[in-house]
Amino acid sequence: MEKVNIEEKLSLFSEHWSPKILGELNGQHVKIAKFLGEFTWHKHDHEDEMFYVINGNLKIEFRDKTVELSAGEFLIVTKGTEHKPVAEKEVSVMLFEPATTLNTGNVENELTKKNLESL
Repeated sequence: MEKVNIEEKLSLFSEHWSPKILGELNGQHVKIAKFLGEFTWHKHDHEDEMFYVINGNLKIEFRDKTVELSAGEFLIVTKGTEHKPVAEKEVSVMLFEPATTLNTGNVENELTKKNLESL
């Protein structure tokens, strides 16, 4: 059991759309990531996904609406819901999701990260 300094961990990397594992509890990964630009439309058929904004602003686009999140806010995207994260400027995000969750869900492309680094 060791405390984790999130800002310190964020300073260790600069790449975007490449989640890093900070911890695991009850089969869930606690991840951080930096986003910039548009991600790909995707969904997770079997997992809910939680986006918590650490700093910056994040849009989560859905087919029928867009939800805007600021620092200190989070959104849970329920399983089976198609979505696309968008960051007009760099944003740091914490993600809570089952350890089996693939970042691009039902889509595999150049943004897919199968083997995540632990910090």
